[in-house]
Amino acid sequence: MAAGNDGANKPEDDDPFGYLYADGQAAGRAPQGGGYGYPGPAPAQPGVPRTSYNQVRTVGERQYGQPPAQPYVPPQQQAPYGQPHPQYAAPETYPGNERTRQAPMPPQRGRGPNTKGLLIGAVAVVAVVIAGISAAIIGNLGDETDPNAGGTPTTAAPVTPSEGPSGSTEPTEQPTKAPLPKQDAATLTLGGSAILAKDVKGAEGADGAYVAGFNAPGSSVTWKANMPEGGNYSLTVRYAIPAVDANATLTVNGKPNTQPIGLKNFIHSSDPNLEKNWQTTWAPVELQKGDNEIKISCEAGNQCDVLLDWVEVTPPKGA
Repeated sequence: MAAGNDGANKPEDDDPFGYLYADGQAAGRAPQGGGYGYPGPAPAQPGVPRTSYNQVRTVGERQYGQPPAQPYVPPQQQAPYGQPHPQYAAPETYPGNERTRQAPMPPQRGRGPNTKGLLIGAVAVVAVVIAGISAAIIGNLGDETDPNAGGTPTTAAPVTPSEGPSGSTEPTEQPTKAPLPKQDAATLTLGGSAILAKDVKGAEGADGAYVAGFNAPGSSVTWKANMPEGGNYSLTVRYAIPAVDANATLTVNGKPNTQPIGLKNFIHSSDPNLEKNWQTTWAPVELQKGDNEIKISCEAGNQCDVLLDWVEVTPPKGA
């Protein structure tokens, strides 16, 4: 071939592997315009550049056995907070799918777990455990032995409630203490110039009687007081004075008291009317169990212008 001759058949048009293709084999390996069974380019014309076999295409444009590509659709916006995303929502939540929505399950009428029975059983087990622990503690306390006594362990006997007068097991009341003695002065043993009188109102003795005439030395009243228990007490006396302080000697079981009994004007009255001046005083005394002789007398040096109403043993002051 001469130089510059661009014939139709060029070396590049000859496909050395064309016989391998089915169309080439059908053509009997006879090369055609574009090789074995392949159409070749248009015949070369003088002054016209040859068309390239390569057809330029955009990347992804050619599809092999697939439908044409669909245009890009941006993803749906994210659903608001708290609302189900359409991509993850159940089919029955889509509009128009109410028929496919599942109806709520009806409440089961069958018998569920017996929670009440389980709770009662648990409480019973706890009660049994507590009872066992209590019994063990009581047993240990009953079996303790004094290490200094050197004796054998003993078990404490059960304490049973005492029976009352009617045979019941109710606890009986504690015995009350015997009342302390009290006596009207008019019933006491009188001595000296002491006499009974009822002229002055306000006395609390029987029929308003009281002891008068006590202002002379040697006059006295003596009382036999029976005490349930011995000990320290107070001797309380009710009296009346003409708004002037008085005093007397106090003797207990033959022994003068350490101090006289004061019969002062404690109400600070300025009216000498005896009816308006009744008041009380007290003196500490030590008495023995049983009979006690208590004597109030007017001795030398005493101021005894006083009326005596009653005497009483009372608990010690400040006790």
